[in-house]
Amino acid sequence: MEEVVKKIAELSEAFLKDANAQVANGNKAAGQRARKASLEIEKLTKEFRKVSIEAAKK
Repeated sequence: MEEVVKKIAELSEAFLKDANAQVANGNKAAGQRARKASLEIEKLTKEFRKVSIEAAKK
């Protein structure tokens, strides 16, 4: 579970950096990277939910 949380944190930082670059500077490439990161974060949060539920059952 720690690994999933670590990956979410790393992707969240990258997402925020790229999303802010798009908003502040109109950087289209950064927007594309932010959207990709958001999809990866979504997958990892689903994985976290699954792992967290399993851990709670023990």
